Amino acid sequence: MSVIVNGSPLPNLPWAEKPKGYGGAVWRYDGNPIIPRDLIPSANSIFNSAVTPFGDGFAGVFRCDDKSRYMDLHAGFSKDGIRWTLEDEVIRFTAGDAEVLKSDHRYDPRVCFIEDRYYITWCNGYHGPTIGMGYTFDFKTFYAMENAFLPCNRNGVLFPRKINGQYMMLSRPSDYGHTPFGDIFLSRSPDLTYWGGHRHVMHTVDEANSWQKTKIGAGPIPIETTEGWLIFYHGVLTSCNGYVYSFGAAITDIDEPWRVKYRTRPYLLSPQTLYECVGDVPNVVFPCAALTDADTGRIAVYYGCADTTTGLCFCRAEELIAFIKNNSY
Repeated sequence: MSVIVNGSPLPNLPWAEKPKGYGGAVWRYDGNPIIPRDLIPSANSIFNSAVTPFGDGFAGVFRCDDKSRYMDLHAGFSKDGIRWTLEDEVIRFTAGDAEVLKSDHRYDPRVCFIEDRYYITWCNGYHGPTIGMGYTFDFKTFYAMENAFLPCNRNGVLFPRKINGQYMMLSRPSDYGHTPFGDIFLSRSPDLTYWGGHRHVMHTVDEANSWQKTKIGAGPIPIETTEGWLIFYHGVLTSCNGYVYSFGAAITDIDEPWRVKYRTRPYLLSPQTLYECVGDVPNVVFPCAALTDADTGRIAVYYGCADTTTGLCFCRAEELIAFIKNNSY
């Protein structure tokens, strides 16, 4: 039985066929990095960002660390998903309560279309890192919502629809620093404001030199398939030279998405190219967004490279899910 991706057709999804003779389930775009570190004048680096179909092209929210190394979010647009134009000014959120707008920094956004608007989650600096939330209808005007959780938390990733009448979000409880630990949890909400019903999803892997031994965290918005929710996630190994970020994927139950059916033992992508190994933070691939064409099962994944630039890689849902199932714990 073939895998069916539940969603909309996206015929203009950016795409490159797998290189001849390549044996992996995920392959890089040969034009990487697609977004250089200095695409806008104020930027020191542009990475760990989120994109989504919008109009006849694509829009997104991008992490741009400026030349004072302040971390904030910028809107961007593209016709083809590869060549991007970013706003040089940071996103200015509005809110009825000024307290909601207080933030020491904003970084690592995700964008999720639910019902009638585009929700944005990010790591928000509010007395420590927590999950900031907001939304937009047009990527011009942005509205801030209440922070989802208390500090400390990171990697807040919404599911693209209600499940059993509730909104759901993945996250990784953490600490105030670079967090040498971390599992993925799921939380539920009736209204996107009050969160509870927390469930453990996945733990790190206690094997010597595993690519996901130190910590893990959810990546792009989960993709609904007939096999379950397809969830890309990053994993971290502590090497003799520091952290190494790679990424893999898991399949969870459709109705109870905290129940993991399969997860990759080998990574899908690890830092191996120059632009992934050399940068402000060496040895990092960090997926934050995925575009999917339901008609063909094609998936394009956007990922941060060495905390400096943005790359693009590709896979096919059926081949990827077969790989996950055949290479699972």
